[in-house]
Amino acid sequence: MLLDTPSLYFRAYYGVPESMTAPDGMPVNAVRGLIDMIATLVRQHSPAELVACMDADWRPAFRVAAIPTYKAHRVATGNEEEVPDTLVPQVPVIEAVLDALGIARIGVAGYEADDVIGTLATRASGAVDIVTGDRDLFQLVDDAKPCRALYTVRGIRNLQVVDEAFVAQKYGIPGRTYADFATLRGDPSDGLPGVAGIGEKTAAALITRFGSLSALLTALDEGVTDGFPAGARAKLLAARDYLAVAPAVVEVAPDAPVPDVDLTCPAKPRDPEGLVALADRYGLDGPLNRLLSALADR
Repeated sequence: MLLDTPSLYFRAYYGVPESMTAPDGMPVNAVRGLIDMIATLVRQHSPAELVACMDADWRPAFRVAAIPTYKAHRVATGNEEEVPDTLVPQVPVIEAVLDALGIARIGVAGYEADDVIGTLATRASGAVDIVTGDRDLFQLVDDAKPCRALYTVRGIRNLQVVDEAFVAQKYGIPGRTYADFATLRGDPSDGLPGVAGIGEKTAAALITRFGSLSALLTALDEGVTDGFPAGARAKLLAARDYLAVAPAVVEVAPDAPVPDVDLTCPAKPRDPEGLVALADRYGLDGPLNRLLSALADR
């Protein structure tokens, strides 16, 4: 089980009231919410391995070099992400709690959590569940592995299971072509422009017709005219420079230098004394006891 940890703690932050505070008054809503999410996931899915994947770089240089608008609208100052003031101090607490529990926490310099997830999913020899609120990770679903996404759009207790059939039904494309489809359509939430004038339906029709973005571009470059909806060919030609670089931005890295660490889901905490100290300082007894119980019963 691969956790898109930033996606989950942002969801927890907005889903749990800020009235949840530590004894010193510091909000710990994201911390408590994330711990309870993990407890629910462990209890419902009993993963043999569990990884909290982190953003060591939320806006990697190689993606910005390809498309300068990538996540630009979410920059606060410099290259720092705009994050709510009361969430910022909670992230180090989350990291400390995960470490004390013994849950593998992995971030890689120069890469996003998505890339850690993509690399670990590629490496995995068995079944993979990716827990995320980010549709970009639908590109990793693979019925043959199997690898599926557990999508949090309806909440952690009512996860949407995303497999190839779901992608095909939802978007009208072959189940493993989400990245190609997203490249054409674009994604304003990530500052990806897509191809001007190519909406979701036309993008789906193009990917279904040609089978992949690579095959579509080959047809475009070779002067093929059959199979292009009215006006689409001219729009694609106008966006040819974008289409040359966009896959490097949209596709998650399958080969990030992820360290070889023990991913085993712990049955008991790695640092019990440290965990007690964190529980006392931040008032986390309730959620931590629920998670420890779930881990012990797994």
